[in-house]
Amino acid sequence: MEYAALAAWILAALAGGYLLVIWMTHGGHATKVTRFPILIVVGHPLAAVAGLAVWIVYLATARAEFAWGAFAALLVVIAQGFMLFTRWLVGRGGRHARGAEQAFPAAAVVVHGGVAVTTFVLVFLTAMGVTGA
Repeated sequence: MEYAALAAWILAALAGGYLLVIWMTHGGHATKVTRFPILIVVGHPLAAVAGLAVWIVYLATARAEFAWGAFAALLVVIAQGFMLFTRWLVGRGGRHARGAEQAFPAAAVVVHGGVAVTTFVLVFLTAMGVTGA
């Protein structure tokens, strides 16, 4: 299960990277109106990569504290991702000017979110199994 979590995490990172590239090529934060706070746009992928690094350390050491550390990072990542998702979702139907995030293909957003939730569940189940909780 831990390697399925790794694969899901990498797939989520690839989909997220794709969304970030789209956002940046359409003006990113330089657009006049954006619903995405720059700290969240930067913090979301940084926290995800940091969590992935901790997960890799867990895979190398099999120590439960690293599994739980990766899970804690995912809590931060998912909170930030949910904020980005809700802002993207509200902006798609609004009458006001829209930022670069409106160029996101809906399918890419769904894949990124779905794989992220799968990663979250797999990491949680693995951490629970490692600690015997």
